[in-house]
Amino acid sequence: MRILIAEDDAVLADGLSRSLKAGGYAVDVVASGDAADTALAAQSFDLLILDIGLPKLSGLEVLRRLRARNSTVPVLILTAADSVEQRVNGLDLGADDYMAKPFALSELEARARALTRRAAGGAQTVLRHGPLALDQVGHVATLNDQALDLSARELGLLEILLQRPGRLVSKEQLVDRLCSWGEEVSNNAIEVYVHRLRKKIEIGGVRIVTVRGLGYYLERFNDNGAEAAVGAG
Repeated sequence: MRILIAEDDAVLADGLSRSLKAGGYAVDVVASGDAADTALAAQSFDLLILDIGLPKLSGLEVLRRLRARNSTVPVLILTAADSVEQRVNGLDLGADDYMAKPFALSELEARARALTRRAAGGAQTVLRHGPLALDQVGHVATLNDQALDLSARELGLLEILLQRPGRLVSKEQLVDRLCSWGEEVSNNAIEVYVHRLRKKIEIGGVRIVTVRGLGYYLERFNDNGAEAAVGAG
């Protein structure tokens, strides 16, 4: 999951970024409204955490422009504790949730998880594909009810594929969703992550299929190696 934080308080932005990265998210940070607007127009994100009181361009204007481009990215706005009018305006402009400063990081993380789950197609906290499951809250993957030992990158990769079982995901999409700005992650590195994850899940009847030059998708198969029937439990 890729998150953009638009916050001009450097200490708060750094704390949010560190906390969310520890939770397995790719996080980018901007400190002004015009930088946020530029980033949102150029790149896709899974969540925007938006401070209303940004310099150069207000958070509300960033939100207005975002929705004018018909973007459906979830938006969590941050406001001063007494800014009822700002919160109302933000929700009217299309924000999905708000938090008043100061707030607990644990609550913000919980709201971020809820918003990204909702945007991904439902309120479920566990993604499943046959015997493979991923608890998005606890960040624990299991295969046939046994915990898998996965790195943060492997967990992120698995989450992306589980959100699109049977659907092709390109290397470029994986890089975009897994990595923050400034991270040097090559297509070869993605191949390494895929290879490592593939070895850990194939023993349980789920494999990552490579479509050369296009990308990857998840597929279930039975003991004979044939593809499992769609919808099979």
